[in-house]
Amino acid sequence: MRGVPSPERPPGFALIRLLLGGICNTDLELQRGYYGFAGIPGHEFVGEVVEADDLNLVGRRVVGEINLACGGCDWCARELGRHCPNRTVLGIVKHPGAFQEFFTLPERNLHILPDEVSNEQAVFVEPLAAATEILDQGAIPAGETIAVQGDGKLGLLIAQVLLANGYAVEHFGRHARKLAISGQAGARTHTNGDVPERAFGWVVEATGSSAGMETALRMVRPRGTVFLKSTVHDRAAIDWAGVIVNEISLIGSRCGRFEPAIQLLREGRVDVLSMISARFPLSAAPEAFARAAEHGNMKVLLH
Repeated sequence: MRGVPSPERPPGFALIRLLLGGICNTDLELQRGYYGFAGIPGHEFVGEVVEADDLNLVGRRVVGEINLACGGCDWCARELGRHCPNRTVLGIVKHPGAFQEFFTLPERNLHILPDEVSNEQAVFVEPLAAATEILDQGAIPAGETIAVQGDGKLGLLIAQVLLANGYAVEHFGRHARKLAISGQAGARTHTNGDVPERAFGWVVEATGSSAGMETALRMVRPRGTVFLKSTVHDRAAIDWAGVIVNEISLIGSRCGRFEPAIQLLREGRVDVLSMISARFPLSAAPEAFARAAEHGNMKVLLH
């Protein structure tokens, strides 16, 4: 922990006071050297706007999209600023993150929270949006059975999002305690380590490991689709001939729209509170990071 000056607010940006932050697996990877990161981390947050050009924002609880797009390129013109080649990323790429008392984000990135959504629910909006992105990317037939691989935080959110949208979910993981969350929502859960081969037309890989992609490719049927959610930087040993011969579609999937995530929380259709393992004050962030890195823990919060 260290002291820094309160950041200056550029035009078009809001000055935000942190209310609650969530430690993500990406934050742990950054700590280990991912992206060659140095600086203030944190991209999952709920905050209160202290200053803004738009006075309607001042005093409001907000969450914020983490990609700071340039606003002038072709990707931005297509409303795909999260792929802007000139972007910075809150707490990840060249923009100080949310794990500080005050930080800044463009006002256009902010979403005002409805009163029905608590701070502890809202801190999950960013990863929940990543889970809902699958539905924007793939035209999955109604009622289809989808395999979700991985019982970490993102895997649990993905399983619940799919169930909330009427899909059947077969959820594969290693920890019965974690899988109980998706099981309670209606998923069929599997912890024995065996996975059926060529059994699913749709597979979501969210293990957080390079080996997970190999397993997902064994699970998918010919002409099936695999969504790849793990952002590990290790190289995976992939049988590319098998991908080609079986005509498998691979879809990389990252950030998503905040609006459907907020709506799911507002309607109480996703249980995120059961995923909270511990809460720490911001002043105890080093201890919180250590707890988040312990095997078996899920979401650790900073307030």
